[in-house]
Amino acid sequence: MDPSAYPIQTFDLDFQGEPGVIAAFLIRSSAGPVLVESGPASTYGALEAALRRAGVEPPDVRHVLLTHIHLDHAGAAWRLASLGAQVHVHPAGAPHLQDPSKLLASARKIYREQMDSLWGSLEPIPADRIRPLADGEILRFGDVAIEALFTPGHAIHHVAFRLDGAVFTGDVGGVRIDGGPAVAPCPPPDIDVELWRASLDRIRALRPQVLYLTHFGPFADTLEHLDGVERSLRGLSSWVLERMRAGDGEGDLVGRLDAYARGYLDGVSGSEGLARPYQFANPAFMSAAGLARYWRKVHPEALASS
Repeated sequence: MDPSAYPIQTFDLDFQGEPGVIAAFLIRSSAGPVLVESGPASTYGALEAALRRAGVEPPDVRHVLLTHIHLDHAGAAWRLASLGAQVHVHPAGAPHLQDPSKLLASARKIYREQMDSLWGSLEPIPADRIRPLADGEILRFGDVAIEALFTPGHAIHHVAFRLDGAVFTGDVGGVRIDGGPAVAPCPPPDIDVELWRASLDRIRALRPQVLYLTHFGPFADTLEHLDGVERSLRGLSSWVLERMRAGDGEGDLVGRLDAYARGYLDGVSGSEGLARPYQFANPAFMSAAGLARYWRKVHPEALASS
């Protein structure tokens, strides 16, 4: 189905000046505008501008639906909450919005001096502005009904949202930019390949007509896309296991994985020139760390076998 059939508008947040990397989605309802994803705080100015171009003032956004609390998806939620929006999030993510100190400390260890320029500031959201979701819950906003679907694998607190035949996939639905392939982003600390594949099966069972990817935009070849994400996940996780069995440490993995990812892109027609936006949306060093942790934490026995 043509994505234009849905009351959904895709906003490009122009992350780090790069188009087509991070999206937020505006849903128009009879009860007012609803936003899926806030993007990072560093792109809040772009979000404000996009809302105003769409005829929406930021305080008019009364509800923000977050697929998960990673900073590229949820970092600006506090800005909208400060204007009165209710933030809907997985219950395991809610405490980290109310007190983001652990989230901030973890991110600063990773990004160091680039933290502020990449992601901006992060402030607590008052508890009365946070609404924990239930799996399978139907959220009703006037004439719009949205189902919350717990979809772990990329993060334990991940939620997809279904609006009729459209599904907002967050990161469980992978990264796909322009003419590039669908790839699975695998940052630490929660990667679980088995849970992720089960979440993909759950979305497939809905027979969606359109997938809305935060990285990036709507795609109508839904089942083919989900199959591509699963191929990427299986291939990438197996490759990391093979390298770890060969004795690679995390430092070795980062360089090798970057080359692997670039080779993967180069092998797909239409992917020319996409290495930079893919690297922004899915940094190789994050997937190296996430998958190495997965094998050590979830399947340590696999590292001992040959």
